[in-house]
Amino acid sequence: MVPEDGSKRSFLNVGGNHKQMPIPPCYDGWRHDLLDIDPGCKPDVLCDARDICKLKPRQYDSIYCSHNLEHFFAHDLPLVLSGFRIVLKKDGFAYIRVPDLGALMKRVVAEELDLDDILYDSSAGSIRVRDVIYGLGSEIERSGTDFFAHKTGFTVRSLQKVLFAARFDNVYIQVGDLEIVAVAFMQSPQEWQLRMLGL
Repeated sequence: MVPEDGSKRSFLNVGGNHKQMPIPPCYDGWRHDLLDIDPGCKPDVLCDARDICKLKPRQYDSIYCSHNLEHFFAHDLPLVLSGFRIVLKKDGFAYIRVPDLGALMKRVVAEELDLDDILYDSSAGSIRVRDVIYGLGSEIERSGTDFFAHKTGFTVRSLQKVLFAARFDNVYIQVGDLEIVAVAFMQSPQEWQLRMLGL
């Protein structure tokens, strides 16, 4: 659905690394602005996500934040999420993906896994238990920076709690493959949004 003024919908990809990374199909046809702290990514917006609040307010229909929130200390999350609220239009939403530490802990216990045991293989290589908890070790070593280190983690309940505290009052959660997907609205979602997102 096109906005009433005929403009193209837009989303801000927070910490997306580069625009070639896969994004959900719900964003097909939307303007894609990449925000990243790393100038090597050639982002549209060179910015630490803790400074999103300094950007022009109410300019995006959505925030897409995939495997980025866990790269901030827990005490920084209110600042990051308040920035999301500032740049989102009032009927906008945040689409957030994070590792599911609750599911990981259950699997570690059930399968008696150790920190260096491999959970699965990915395009980035083998992913170990410690990579999900602390960040992808091979990328941290390769880059020589702590951008890729995890500084906090989430279960379904803890993610819901931080989103509700940030005044995202309508939160939809899906889980699977050691990942939590949250779609968070500041106000009641519109029918077209629910259809587009399959909620």
